[in-house]
Amino acid sequence: MTTHKTRMLIIGSGPAGLTAAIYGARAGLSPIVVQGLQPGGQLTITTDVENYPGFRDVIQGPWLVAEMQAQAEHVGTRMLWDTIVDVDFSGAGKAGAPFRAIGDSGDVYEGDALVIATGAQARWLGVPGEQELSGKGVSACATCDGFFYRGKKVVVIGGGNTAVEEALYLTNHSQDVTLIHRRDSVRAEKILQDRLFTHPNIKVLWNKRVDHFVGDTAIGGAGLTGVALIDTVTGEASLEPTQGAFVAIGHAPATELFKGKLELDAGGYVVVQPGTPKTSIPGVFACGDVMDHTYRQAVTAAGTGCMAALDAERFVAEHAFAAKG
Repeated sequence: MTTHKTRMLIIGSGPAGLTAAIYGARAGLSPIVVQGLQPGGQLTITTDVENYPGFRDVIQGPWLVAEMQAQAEHVGTRMLWDTIVDVDFSGAGKAGAPFRAIGDSGDVYEGDALVIATGAQARWLGVPGEQELSGKGVSACATCDGFFYRGKKVVVIGGGNTAVEEALYLTNHSQDVTLIHRRDSVRAEKILQDRLFTHPNIKVLWNKRVDHFVGDTAIGGAGLTGVALIDTVTGEASLEPTQGAFVAIGHAPATELFKGKLELDAGGYVVVQPGTPKTSIPGVFACGDVMDHTYRQAVTAAGTGCMAALDAERFVAEHAFAAKG
């Protein structure tokens, strides 16, 4: 077992964690990033990225996150391959007491400040064809991928705020949007329902569940061509032709590690002070999708990563001063 010590410990290695690392390293905090089960976060499973500032042409998600990591390492970040399985905040608020994290390897990581950037994962339906056609017509983010379906027929699957918002957003790109919901009413807020039901380019299919996705998964193939549905009342099968399907049944933040140790909201997201990355424990900061259930974009994750590093730097400076006193 090895103990790794740093002035700023970062859990998670997506755009939020890597941006925090870049700023922390430039501030002389010699950060350590523990990369976790999915190094690089959701960008590593994102193919075309067309909305990250600074790139005129379409870039690849894995390439972008690799460049972020290279920059973080170049300015002094240590990237360590491990998965955190436990955290110890018992020393919070005590001068000189670091935050501790235990890795699956048995190694211990200690930081004067802790940045949580563990992200969130889209919830998937788990039906045949979903993963095979991911990136080939099936997506979990309309604001990320809607642009690629300009003028095409698209469907949104779900019935909450996220699904209705995605359907409304997609009307910016398509004149043929269908919302598919397994019940006979949506759970979205009333104002969103009003917009949904009055929009001329959106239709709703009630009492339908997705049985499987239909399409050509071969390289250079047609990709998604339809969604096979089952009526939840009659059991009748049907096929809804479409070129794009957006699964919008929510996200699951990676916060199991922090339950009972840090304030979380009803959805499991880390609660932060409005407009800041500050959590309920001084010296612990959260950034990216683990605290953001609204925007969930690489660029906003990077922005909050910057904020977390700047606040962590201030905390460490004050903490060191308090320890000397």
